[in-house]
Amino acid sequence: MDTFWRIWTDLLDVLGIDASNLTHYFSPAAIANNPTRALLLIGAILLAYWFLSLFLGFFFSLLHMMFGRFFWIARVALFTLSCVYILQKYEGDPEHAVLPLCFVVAVYFMTGPVGFYWRRNSNSSLEEKMDHLDSQIRLLNIRLSRVIENLDRGSDQ
Repeated sequence: MDTFWRIWTDLLDVLGIDASNLTHYFSPAAIANNPTRALLLIGAILLAYWFLSLFLGFFFSLLHMMFGRFFWIARVALFTLSCVYILQKYEGDPEHAVLPLCFVVAVYFMTGPVGFYWRRNSNSSLEEKMDHLDSQIRLLNIRLSRVIENLDRGSDQ
């Protein structure tokens, strides 16, 4: 539990939030003494996750709208600037730089082709995908029939 608490305070520190006030109310010792604080902490984490996903979705859809097809340049630039900032901030202490770098890499991959923004536009071309699959099946059937004909010709001789 202490490890998760340290990771959480490091993450808040990276985000620029002073976690010293929260340690009094939500430290592992305070949660062990008062279980209602654990429920409050879980609710706060879920609410923070919801706000973060809402903010990131809005922010990256705005960037995609501004940059259009060159959105990948903005993603790469933000990724590199974030990594450089984290590495400069934790220059003498690389153990503390691991968690923020993992967070930045996770955000980078969530905004890529596996992210929500990219998946929601895929439903519009469902018919095109079905037509493409249908044509691929037809081509495979033609090739299979040719192979079977050649095998039949070879066995007749």
